[in-house]
Amino acid sequence: MDDKKTARNRQGLAAPPDDTYHQTLQPESGKTMTQLIQRYLGTGDALARLKDHAGRLMRLQNLLEQHLPPALTAACSVANFKGDTLVLLAHGGAVAARLKQIAPSLVQQFAAAGLLIKTIQVKVKVIEEHEAAPAPTQRTLSEAGSQSLTEFSSTLPEGSPLRESLERLVQRSRRS
Repeated sequence: MDDKKTARNRQGLAAPPDDTYHQTLQPESGKTMTQLIQRYLGTGDALARLKDHAGRLMRLQNLLEQHLPPALTAACSVANFKGDTLVLLAHGGAVAARLKQIAPSLVQQFAAAGLLIKTIQVKVKVIEEHEAAPAPTQRTLSEAGSQSLTEFSSTLPEGSPLRESLERLVQRSRRS
C-alpha cells in the first residue's frame, strides 16, 4: 500500500497533506484561501514545477519591465523561458521590430542580473478586435409617406403581420 502512495506522490497525484481540501472549504483562522491553495499546489511534483515556472516567468516579466522603455512596457510580455531562450510576445509588428532591435542589450542586462539568457525570441501576439455593431440607421419618412402607409395599413385585415409591420414602421420612423 505504501508503494502505491509513493508512486502517486511522484506523479503529483497524491491527496494533499493535512486534509487541505477540507481546510479550503473552512479556512483556519489567520489563513487565507490563497495560502491554502499555495500549500496544495506545492504538494505534487508536476504542480510544484508548474508553480516554479510560473514564478520564474513573473520574475522575468518584472525584470523585463524594469529594463524596457515605458512605451514598450505595456505592449509586450514574457511568454516562456526554456533553456537559455526567452520568448516575448509583442502587441503588433512595430513593437516586435523594436524588441528585436533592443534584444542584444536586454540579453546583456539580464546577464548583469545573473540570468543565463543567450537568445530572445520575439513573437507577435494577434489581438482580436471585435467590430462594434453599426448603429441602427434612422429612417426618415415624409408626412405624405407616413399618411399613405397609415391609410394602406388600415385597409389590411386586423392582426395581419403586414399591417402590424407597417404600423410599427410608421411609429418608429422620424418625420421629415
